[in-house]
Amino acid sequence: MPPHEYDYVVIGGGTAGSVIASRLTENPDVTVAVIEGGPTDVDRDDVLTLRRWTGLLGGELDYDYPTTEQPRGNSHIRHSRARVLGGCSSHNTLIAFKPLPSDWDEWEAAGAKGWGAVPMEAYYARLLNNIVPVDEKDRNAVARDFVDSAGAALGVPHVDGFNRKPFTEGVGFFDLAYHPENNKRSSASVAYLHPVMDERPNLRIFLETWAYRLELNGTRAEGVHVRTKDGEEILVRARHEVVLCAGAVDSPRLLLHSGIGPRADLDALGIPVAHDLPGVGENLLDHPESVIVWETHGPIPENSAMDSDAGLFVRRDPASPGPDLMFHFYQVPFTDNPERLGYERPEFGVSMTPNIPKPRSRGRLYLTSADPSVKPALDFRYFTDEDDYDGRTLVDGIRLARQIARTEPLAGWLKREVCPGPQVTGDEELSAYARKAAHTVYHPAGTCRMGADEDELAVVDPQLKVRGLDGLRVADASVFPTIPAVNPMLGVLMVGERAADLIGGAA
Repeated sequence: MPPHEYDYVVIGGGTAGSVIASRLTENPDVTVAVIEGGPTDVDRDDVLTLRRWTGLLGGELDYDYPTTEQPRGNSHIRHSRARVLGGCSSHNTLIAFKPLPSDWDEWEAAGAKGWGAVPMEAYYARLLNNIVPVDEKDRNAVARDFVDSAGAALGVPHVDGFNRKPFTEGVGFFDLAYHPENNKRSSASVAYLHPVMDERPNLRIFLETWAYRLELNGTRAEGVHVRTKDGEEILVRARHEVVLCAGAVDSPRLLLHSGIGPRADLDALGIPVAHDLPGVGENLLDHPESVIVWETHGPIPENSAMDSDAGLFVRRDPASPGPDLMFHFYQVPFTDNPERLGYERPEFGVSMTPNIPKPRSRGRLYLTSADPSVKPALDFRYFTDEDDYDGRTLVDGIRLARQIARTEPLAGWLKREVCPGPQVTGDEELSAYARKAAHTVYHPAGTCRMGADEDELAVVDPQLKVRGLDGLRVADASVFPTIPAVNPMLGVLMVGERAADLIGGAA
């Protein structure tokens, strides 16, 4: 066998890639190489301790992608993408929601045949992560009071265990993929790779190795060109398939640098066109959210799983199949963006973040250079949907947040509203603040979306195969046709589990 040839090459040891590599190598006769741009997370307490997640943002383990100018939103948003084994599941808060049945059914309606709620339910039961509600000892007193006040103010039910049954409304503590006894992550790498990586000779993980171009022979993907941490350039070949799991930014980016994408865009940058595929980089989705911050009368109790342990879902429109407004409740004053607008961070405080579960704005990702070391442009086109549904959702959210804040027992903690401030009351002013102070929940998706054969902008088919090419699949959040109403990590893990089935079945 040539030195770098495997049955399958998985590009990206992140949330989906960890699942796929682990599942495929359960068969001892199958060899798999994983190409991971970052280092290992093994023995790294800064990564493995869940409550230290904010320390990873913008640091050495973050690709840290900027956003293009956003005329109606915040142009300063940095999109953290993890540069470490386990990908964003090594970086995020591990909030663990099974996508709602209406989310999967929306995929099927969008042409993702076989991805409806009934067949996808089985994949949740397969997940190896330790998914549990926030532990009693981690249920901070102010977060408990938020849950009680939101239930009382808005009349939504208390939910203990959001994954037990589908919901349209509810408030409660989240389920998290963690180990409460020591606050350690149960990320994709911890659950799927750590137990097997030293035991399976058929699994090879290339760490700190950057994939920069796919190797194509006509219409067949035969491998990937990578640069190791020592600067050596090698070709890692796949006998059967290349599986692209680099996420919603780097999967389309690698396709584009390999000449797979919209012909006119590639021509303009002088990238030789290998396969004209107009949907690559289109349909960029995200969950934007804004923030309302209160100063508290004093410090908040120290106990917490990850400082944003509880949340709220509301359905304003009875015709909506699922929730259409969400909040994360932060036990900290989350003022990164308001400070840019002139607000000051209080010493002690809490925040609510109104979030758009089903945003209608759509953006795009594109290259600005043929040089793979230049970051791609991420134009989310936040708040550009035709009837301003997204902007109005945030205004409604701020109004509901204030209603909750006036309600005991939470009201007793709060000294004053810091931002936007009680003087900001009109729809236009609230909208302007909400959009300028908006941030991301780091849920980019949709840039290699799955769809039916006749859908010209679909990048992959329902088997996750790149349309018009052989030996190449994509399996990560980029294949999402639409964004789930809930935090998408479990959805990505379930895509990984299904992808492993599809690949195994093809073999």
